[in-house]
Amino acid sequence: MNFSPAKPTSIVAAAKRDGNQARKAWLALLVTLFVAATTVLAVRPAEAAPAPESFADLAEKLLPSVVNVSTKSQVEVPRGRAFPGLPPGSPLDEFFRRFERRGQQNDDDNEEEPRRREAQSLGSGFIIGAEGLIVTNNHVVEGADEILVRLTDGRELEATIIGRDEATDLALLRVEADEPLPAVEWGSSDEARVGDWVVAIGNPFGLGGSVTAGIISARSRDINAGPYDDFIQTDASINRGNSGGPMFNLEGKVIGINTAIFSPTGGNVGIGFAIPSEQAQRVIDQIREFGKARRGWLGVQIQLITDDVAEARGLEDTNGAIVSSVNPNSPADKAGLQPGDIIREFNGEKIEEFRELPRVVANSPVGEQVKVLVLRDGKTRTFRITLGEFPTEDEEEEIAEAPVEEEMEQTRELLGMDLRPLTDEMRERFDLGEDVEGVVVVNLDRNSDAARKGMQPSDVIAKVNQASVTTVDEVVTQLDAAREAGRKSVLLWVYRGETYFYFAVRLADS
Repeated sequence: MNFSPAKPTSIVAAAKRDGNQARKAWLALLVTLFVAATTVLAVRPAEAAPAPESFADLAEKLLPSVVNVSTKSQVEVPRGRAFPGLPPGSPLDEFFRRFERRGQQNDDDNEEEPRRREAQSLGSGFIIGAEGLIVTNNHVVEGADEILVRLTDGRELEATIIGRDEATDLALLRVEADEPLPAVEWGSSDEARVGDWVVAIGNPFGLGGSVTAGIISARSRDINAGPYDDFIQTDASINRGNSGGPMFNLEGKVIGINTAIFSPTGGNVGIGFAIPSEQAQRVIDQIREFGKARRGWLGVQIQLITDDVAEARGLEDTNGAIVSSVNPNSPADKAGLQPGDIIREFNGEKIEEFRELPRVVANSPVGEQVKVLVLRDGKTRTFRITLGEFPTEDEEEEIAEAPVEEEMEQTRELLGMDLRPLTDEMRERFDLGEDVEGVVVVNLDRNSDAARKGMQPSDVIAKVNQASVTTVDEVVTQLDAAREAGRKSVLLWVYRGETYFYFAVRLADS
């Protein structure tokens, strides 16, 4: 049998050729995949929203809806301040002061008597209703005798105030125009994210129609401007005169109202604050319907749960808000809430920070029944409370502190405080009603922890660690019990100025 070497040789050669082709195919595939992956990686960052090439189209569309708001009012000016609009110590203020002094050399008027002058202020606003509804800040129009709105086309219209809300610094104005005005739409501030582009339009320094852009720097800022602080922070330039102007997203919808700036000089340093549209729209809608903002009312005074308070109460964390007092006949009082209760949850929303509770209560509709989870005596209890309407005016009295001079033999020093029983004489001295029970602080060491925490002479300690006390001996008993329990602090429930407060005071080592 003859074996031809040609066949095997051709099979091997073919196999080699096929192998080379296969390797080339795999190599080509790998290169293709690598290129594709590189392309995906290169393209992916470009899929994120880039910085706009221009805000011109957006600005052109929105500018007609933004207005300048100017006000005039009569203010009292002390002698020596010639120009109320100028900051004290400025060169122009000094110039006008000297000029006025020369003109009054022969004036027999009393130099100390204040004079009335016309003060002017400038701000911004934006149109939300074609019929002439304009939103601005309350502080722009507060106390104004005359309000003038200037449109971008140069028209000037007199404005009237429909309603104001000092708590959120919002106001709604109305102007009468011969034709419908260009209005803007509300957007969702809840959907806005840190890093999103925003555009601010307003009237900085009275220049009018200025457009600035930036990003959202932070959310839920508390700047101690009011009980419902929940500001959007932005680095878009905001200056004096921008107050009341809108903050837009890139869709041209209002997601904030420019209200405040943080600046040591009064000029822009890249930290501005805007009221979120979710909060502003709710308030403006209520003003539009009722002439005022209507807020849910629980009827409690609350305090922050500090580490000391948590330790004194044996709490594992500082979440929630502690009830320091309950208003008589309030929704909370009728439902059974008590001082010392710790509100952990309100209508399904957990209260982790103290400042969250006033905001969620205020945002709840008047008359709505809500579920409130409370920690009392180490156990969680549920209350169903029908909310009332927050009072429009707070009636608070400032109780003047009377000087205290008492005989030492009737006084006992505890925790750096001189304590005395609440006698009829003490009630008369401090103007305390018969319903107030406890021991009164007649003096305290300024270097004591009680003084550092805010205790004052004339305070009445009504409870120590939730136990009522009417004598100094009962205070001693509760302090000893706290020490035996290994507590480092003691919780005092204190009456002051017709309301109650909690103070967590460190126990002395002895």
